[in-house]
Amino acid sequence: MNINWHDLLTALALVLIIEGLLPFTLPEKVKEVYRSLQQASNSNLRVMGLIGMIVGLVLLYIV
Repeated sequence: MNINWHDLLTALALVLIIEGLLPFTLPEKVKEVYRSLQQASNSNLRVMGLIGMIVGLVLLYIV
């Protein structure tokens, strides 16, 4: 198996840029969201994570 390191690092860079957009532009709202996440149950967080992974896999398959 040959890993294309350029594509992998490009994908990681894009993830970091996208993840940083909201804290950079709306720090107070992000703090509020993090507080509400602390009160969410583990099962709810797992479902949200699963949904995110499924959406990501579908997008990856489409592209």
